[in-house]
Parts: sequence; structure tokens; C-alpha cells
Amino acid sequence: MESLATLNDDKIRQLYLPRIIDSEIKEMLEVFGAVQISGCKWCGKTWTGVAHSRSSIHIGDPKSFALAESNPKIALDGEEPRLIDEWQDVPALWDLARHNIDFSKKRGRYIFTGSVAPPQKSIRHSGAGRFAPIKMRSMTLFESRDSNGSTSLRKLFKGEIPTSALSKIGYEETIDLICKGGWPARLEIDDKKALLMPKKYLEKIINYDFSKIDGIKRNPSIMKRVLRSLARNNATEARIATLANDVHDADRPLSTNAATDYLDALKKIFVIEEQEAWLPDIRSKTRMRTSPKRHFTDPSIAVAALKIGPEALLRDVETAGFMFESLCYRDLCVYSAPFNGSVYHYRDGDNLEVDMIIEAEDGKWAAIETKLGFIKVNEGAANLLRLRDKIVAGGGTEPVFMMVICATAMSSYVRKEDGIFVVPPDLLGP
Repeated sequence: MESLATLNDDKIRQLYLPRIIDSEIKEMLEVFGAVQISGCKWCGKTWTGVAHSRSSIHIGDPKSFALAESNPKIALDGEEPRLIDEWQDVPALWDLARHNIDFSKKRGRYIFTGSVAPPQKSIRHSGAGRFAPIKMRSMTLFESRDSNGSTSLRKLFKGEIPTSALSKIGYEETIDLICKGGWPARLEIDDKKALLMPKKYLEKIINYDFSKIDGIKRNPSIMKRVLRSLARNNATEARIATLANDVHDADRPLSTNAATDYLDALKKIFVIEEQEAWLPDIRSKTRMRTSPKRHFTDPSIAVAALKIGPEALLRDVETAGFMFESLCYRDLCVYSAPFNGSVYHYRDGDNLEVDMIIEAEDGKWAAIETKLGFIKVNEGAANLLRLRDKIVAGGGTEPVFMMVICATAMSSYVRKEDGIFVVPPDLLGP
């Protein structure tokens, strides 16, 4: 995929590959004065912003930065919606745009994109009621065209059953997709070069000047070890103390407070995110666990942090399983966003764990397990049935559906013995 430096906005619009959040952006521009698209670098925010705008300014360009810093009013001038790309480098643009929206009462004026959460003290107004926040992630398998989307998550919530279809990927192909990641630019290069992208992304994280965010300088060597520890504990509820102890060495001991600071910094640049625990409103003596799981925003970053590739991951089934869980978490978050679904995990004091709970706005919910190998489907189904029985016994409602996402299932189908859906990841979609 060509870079912004060699393409004008019209060419970008011609080459743009549609994303699931497009409909949300369009709708929010009709309701609010501006939208704010946030997410990790390289996930496609700029191209998406251009696709929905009529003019743009890219603050990452030195000339545009100088203009915006010296005269933010001119930087905001242009045909609307106007894209302000990487706006956080000139925070004054936010307050000025908010002021313009207040006094014009017009909708759909600006699209702000950013890969860093700006310091709150750098902006005077939250933007509530003027800016519609939209989170963007790396591409799902459906968006990268690695899934045909024949099984729609939205339709499953409406009571439909999975469409019978054959999967075209297996264990090795799934591992390859995990390692390459959901980066839009990787679609235009060969597989060998695509595997280099997460490594380069990791280098950028390690050497990122975090002082731009909060004025605090952080040690690249420690950041490297923190990322590696997070990768070893990806898709788990590992405690801060565990991570700090993992990073600790004789020369550079790391306190839990310092570990928390490094994790917060990674959240601010959208490298990691937390999957909150589901707390159903039921009568039960079982103690619910409330610790969040941590995921890399794209599983390929975790693989790169471990300094392994597809061949090594193929041999490490346990690690591969956690990486697959993160891939499914990313995809389910995106697929459920159009109907405002939230993706949680479940764990209780009886050590019952379920990977994903999707809860819709109306309170309806679904339970999902992720399994790389088909031999594990029965194990996943048993967990789902046990959870359903616990919730019902506690006075809660039954799930709309239960599903095992299995990377090595040959097709999607419904289990005759319990009605649980089994769906390969390359058949799942919004």
C-alpha cells in the first residue's frame, strides 16, 4: 500500500478498503459536530479519515505542523468534513474546533484522528456533546478478506443459526494470520515482508518518546522487558506484581508502581487494552473475579515481543492458543460494535472461565469460547454449558447463543447434543 507522501486524498479514496466502522463514522457525523477516531498506529485511521473527509491536514508533516502550531485557525479552514490527522501534536486545535462547533451549531465539521491520548491538561474542554469518540482497531479477518463473514454476529443475536459453510484455513494458516497481524499495509506486500511489520512496530514502541504524552521519560530497555512480559502473559489476568517481578533484574528492580506506569503509557498509545470481567446480576454465592485480562491491540505485536515467528508458534500450542484468543477478542469487539455490544470475560471462584461474554444494550448476552484445535471443542462446550446453568440457577436469563470459535473446524455447524455453535474464524463477520 502506498504511503500518504506519494498519494493525494482522491487517490486514497479510490484505493480505500472499506472498514466496519465506516457506518458508525457516517452516522456520528450526521449527529455531532466532529468525530474523534483513536487507535494504534498503522491500523488505518488516516485512510479512513480521508475516505470520510472533503479536505485534510496531516499534522505529522513538518510543514503542516508548523502551520497548525503558528496559526491553528488556518489549519482548521477547508471544505468540511475536514480531517485533522494526528491532532494531538497540536492540542490547541481541539479547543478551537470545539469553539467553532459551539458557535456554528453545524454537524459533521471535523474528523480528528490520533494514535496517542493527549494529556488532559493540554485541552480545556472534554469535547462531550461535540466530539463523538470512535475506537479503531487493526483489521479483522473479515476486513482483510481472510473471512467471508457468512456467519453474522448481529444475526446470531437475532436468533439465526450459523450458515453452513466450509472453512478455507487450518492451523498453519491461522498461525500465519496471527503473526502477520491486521495491518492494512500488509495486504499489498508478500507474506515474508508482512512478517517484518510487527517487528518494526515493536521497535517504534520501545523507542517512542513517551515524554510527549505526560512529560515522563521512560527507559527503552525496561519498556522492552515490560512488553516481553506482557507478551508472555497475553490474554491472562496476570497481576501487576507478577509483571513487575517478571521484569525485575539485579540491576534494574521494578516496583509495582513503576510497572503500572509503564502499562498506563502503553494504554495511552493504544498498544494494549483491558478486557473487563463480566459481572452478571444474579443471586449466587459464587464469588465473581473482577480482574481484567490484558490483550495486545494486535496479537502480532505479542508474537514479535517474544521474538518468535510462525514456525516457533506452531510448536508452542499453549502460547498459540492465547494469541488466537486475542485475535478473536479483537474481531468480536469490532463485529459487535455496530449493535453497541460489549465484550467481557468471565471467571468465578469455582475456577470456571469463559473467554468471551458479549452483552448487547438490551441485556441479551452470548457466551463464546476460543479453541485452536478441534479436539478442544468438547472442553469449550462443557464450560459454556456450566456457565449457562450457573446463570439460570442464579435467576439470570439464558444466553441467546453459545459458540466455540475453532480454528481447525472444517465448517460451521450446530452441535446436536447441546445446540452450541461451532464456527471457524474465517466464516465469522459483523
